[in-house]
Amino acid sequence: MTKDLVIQNIAALKSHTSINYGIKTKIEKFTEKLFYTLFDSNAPLAESIDELEVLFKEISKVACQKPQDRCESMWDSFLHKLPTVLEKLNQDAEYILENDPASNSIEEVYLAYPGFYAIAIYRLSHELYNLDLMLFSRLMSEYAHKTTGTDINAGAQIDSPFFIDHATGIVIGETTVIEKNVKIYQGVTLGALSVSKNMKNAKRHPTVEKNVCIYANATILGGETIIGKDSIVGGNAWVTKSVPPKSIVMNTTTTEVKVKEIK
Repeated sequence: MTKDLVIQNIAALKSHTSINYGIKTKIEKFTEKLFYTLFDSNAPLAESIDELEVLFKEISKVACQKPQDRCESMWDSFLHKLPTVLEKLNQDAEYILENDPASNSIEEVYLAYPGFYAIAIYRLSHELYNLDLMLFSRLMSEYAHKTTGTDINAGAQIDSPFFIDHATGIVIGETTVIEKNVKIYQGVTLGALSVSKNMKNAKRHPTVEKNVCIYANATILGGETIIGKDSIVGGNAWVTKSVPPKSIVMNTTTTEVKVKEIK
């Protein structure tokens, strides 16, 4: 097969899509600029917001599937949500500082905690999701996923304050509901019990009520599954049915330790 024929074949196989791959890079730039604008005390706010507006409208030309004038007007809606989002994130950061004995300052939480970064990008992408900017919100979520190892779908409903510790390997599905004062550790999955396309508009993921703590590698599945308030879900637990308030859920698998005989 000649080079020209290979090129023709590739072009034909690509013709069913209109993907502009550069949008990923622009959204990553937008995400970092947004985080810097909200949290760096030296950020020139007026200038940074103007730059964000330009990036937002460039991205919207590709990512927004609405009439162009409506796409551009979404910037104002998103901008007006930023103070409320920042207020929630400040609450999240304080909650992390109060609950993690390894945290030494609020600055450390903002700068060094992947869990906080994942929550921040979730809260910002959630506002894009609410504006029906699905590709925009998804690519922002995936950037946070790539950066932190935490996969939070922008459609999830997560109240503030919220605490993610260590972050790595956490998955939170689109229809998850998490109430106030919930703490989650690494490897936790809040997922669907079964998956099929006809469930797209159904609640597929669990509800976690207030003051719940979920320890490492626990898996909680199903849209009808509710973890009652003030409960503790232990490490490696597998939960597919609701548990009442003030429950302690444990993995009953035992680990045996034997003393090695020395000959």
